Amino acid sequence: MKKLLFIYNPHAGRGQARGKLAGILNSFARSDCLTTVYPTQGPGDAAWAARELAAGFDRVACCGGDGTLHEVVDGLMSLPDEVRPPLGYIPTGTTNDYARNLSLPREMEDMAALAASGTPRPVDVGRLEGEHFIYVAAFGAFTSVAYDTPQQFKNMFGHLAYVLKGVAEVANLKSYHLRLEHDGGVLEGDYLFGMVSNTISVGGILGLPAEEVVLDDGLLEAVLVEMPRTMMELNNAIFALARHEYSEGSGVIGLHSRHFHISCAEPVPFTLDGEFGGEHQEADIDAVHVPMKIVYGEE
Repeated sequence: MKKLLFIYNPHAGRGQARGKLAGILNSFARSDCLTTVYPTQGPGDAAWAARELAAGFDRVACCGGDGTLHEVVDGLMSLPDEVRPPLGYIPTGTTNDYARNLSLPREMEDMAALAASGTPRPVDVGRLEGEHFIYVAAFGAFTSVAYDTPQQFKNMFGHLAYVLKGVAEVANLKSYHLRLEHDGGVLEGDYLFGMVSNTISVGGILGLPAEEVVLDDGLLEAVLVEMPRTMMELNNAIFALARHEYSEGSGVIGLHSRHFHISCAEPVPFTLDGEFGGEHQEADIDAVHVPMKIVYGEE
């Protein structure tokens, strides 16, 4: 039998994993797994469990939202490559952005079976100043919404919680002057929002076109939104983001690179996979040389 470590967040989403726990564990057993269960106790706990416990297991299954996944990936990436087990993911959060990449089944017990017995594939992981992220590092407008919104509020109102919190931030929009060095050159200007990602979806809409995103090509994708000076420029940027069409004059820039160096005129708060990633005035963002192995569903 395979030894499986199951790390789950009992509070993610509306606590839906708690009511499905027996079915999830049954799916693991049917997949020939002897399972050790670890329910997280608070922020940082999933990273600790992955870092301190996972090396003795054949596979890790993670159940929770994007924040739980972020912690587990960061913990696993701290392990040497030769003892790092592959990861299966059962999304139960409010947004579940990264799950859109993985073609997962709809039912939780089916997702559990896939997490336990599916074939892992390599996926690039990003790193911002030593901390890993699985799908996005971002700064600027609305990026604090995910980590500033209380869990109780998320559980009660779901996506509406993010919308309400985002509306409250509209009056405080500001730009950041920064210089971005990438494999193909240098950009400098005032930007309302920026992100470096490895995903087809951030917040359900942002990102480069799906055909341009390859999860294991050793590259990360960047999207920068220039600070609009007029209402027409703002409308052009919103239209470009909605359609993923970043042409010259749209106010939105999209590019691919293995390495980014960001220099800002002031400390800028970042979010990593929806969690607070610290404030940085200078930062290096890289695609990690050895990718993570994550279980996909059928395309």
